[in-house]
Amino acid sequence: MDDDLTEALDECLRILDENVDVLSDIEMDLEEEKEDQIQPDMQLHNLYDMAEDVSTLSKLRAAEARFMRRQSED
Repeated sequence: MDDDLTEALDECLRILDENVDVLSDIEMDLEEEKEDQIQPDMQLHNLYDMAEDVSTLSKLRAAEARFMRRQSED
């Protein structure tokens, strides 16, 4: 009976882990939609800063994806 309980808990934890990732992805998508809106009449330095931020964000996401892949391989 203890083995059944352990297996059930492990299954619940696995499901929770999967759902946390899905919810996190949804939250990130919603935040990205807000950030993707460009304001009219922006000055050149603001556009430059925005492009730099996007570049940094993409590098961070790539690094995070590589880290998560390494973690899942262990």
